[in-house]
Amino acid sequence: MTTPSDGVLPAAHASDKAAPWPTYVTASLAWHAGVGLFAIAAPASWPWALAAIAANHAALTAAGLWPRSRWLGSNWTHLPAHAAARREIAITIDDGPDPTVTPAVLDLLDAHGAKATFFCIGSEARAHPALCREIVRRGHSVQNHSDRHSRRFSLLGPKAMAREIAVAQASLADITGEAPRFFRAPAGLRNPFLAPVLQRLDLQLVSWTRRGFDTVRREPTAVLARLSRRLAAGDILIAHDGNAARAEDGSAVLLAVLPGLLARARSLGLVAVTLPAASLRHPGDDVMAAEAAASASP
Repeated sequence: MTTPSDGVLPAAHASDKAAPWPTYVTASLAWHAGVGLFAIAAPASWPWALAAIAANHAALTAAGLWPRSRWLGSNWTHLPAHAAARREIAITIDDGPDPTVTPAVLDLLDAHGAKATFFCIGSEARAHPALCREIVRRGHSVQNHSDRHSRRFSLLGPKAMAREIAVAQASLADITGEAPRFFRAPAGLRNPFLAPVLQRLDLQLVSWTRRGFDTVRREPTAVLARLSRRLAAGDILIAHDGNAARAEDGSAVLLAVLPGLLARARSLGLVAVTLPAASLRHPGDDVMAAEAAASASP
């Protein structure tokens, strides 16, 4: 297994200098510089300058604490338009692999002919490599969910964040034979350092359209209601095989939720696919997308 000491995969070095900051972050840096120059030119204005800087930091913090925000860089909250036109949805399953829950999830997905994307933690993947390979063998996808799922992830600096992601990237690629193309931050929380790191590693950030809070809610009906409410083509749903709350019978909530969710999707003519599959364009996609847009117009 490869674990790069500098936190950057070998293939990423060539693009290290071509990773611009997101527009909002660049604007924030310019704001800092402008406010600083203003305070130097007018020393008596320093309280206003300090307040302006504090407001900017508060906005950056809020963007990092809002998982579905795009202020800090590209972030998928829905599938691309061509995938939505194909009536596709993505069921994403986080925090595994779990030796007890994941095999049962795989069996349920097989029984319903559905595919899912598993955002795996690097350390858990190294602990259960055969289970990661089984996920891929059954036609599902393994993607990057950081190496340790640290609660401090959003507080990390650029080097520590890069290493946390790149070590998981190397582990998952080594175990499954397929390099992840998507990344989800632990709990969806991040900071301005993340976007350049993901660009260097050629990873796309993914959050979700809706979540069921199945790490804390023990009632499958409540979780299912949240996930299936206004379910539509292009949705990205998040559930958990690792760190999952337990229902009254002691099983992971996801195991009780998944059959109903997949049945609901099927009744709406929706197809659950992996994120890599959803990212692919097919012949005729543009025509389908145009027809879907036309039908949605008043």
